[in-house]
Amino acid sequence: MTIEEIKELIQVFNESGVAELEVQRGDNRLRLRRASVQHDLMVAPAPQVDAAVPVTAVAASQAAAPAANFPAATATATAKAPEPDSGHVLVKSPIVGTYYESPAPGAPPFVKVGDPVEPGQVLCIIESMKLMNEIESEVAGVIASRLCENGRPVEYGEALFAIRPR
Repeated sequence: MTIEEIKELIQVFNESGVAELEVQRGDNRLRLRRASVQHDLMVAPAPQVDAAVPVTAVAASQAAAPAANFPAATATATAKAPEPDSGHVLVKSPIVGTYYESPAPGAPPFVKVGDPVEPGQVLCIIESMKLMNEIESEVAGVIASRLCENGRPVEYGEALFAIRPR
């Protein structure tokens, strides 16, 4: 991996909305990770760069996709979601990916604010690495608020829903 390739990867990383990028070529590995996530603006902070490290083997699931496949981030202000009550249970994203509220474009959403939910009921889908991961409710209750916009990238641990338990 040349310095020019590394600079290009850093530029693409800064322009994208991903939280972490890892690229491996042969025995060289480059990992870029954002220092923190800003929720009010989708403006990315400066990345942390780990030096290229020799690696003997990496599982296929850890191999990074080409940097050109990552969506570009937009620097637009987003309305901050209302803070859920302390009695609400937050459903958080278990993975980094893209949030979808329905099973297909044009289909009705899995749940809406005010809908009752049961444990195991699908609330949304997070697409990660071309895999659709169903996110299920862990508690019985009522959807108090949806904290994410459809089609938006989400981070690991980001709150997706607030549920008022029964």
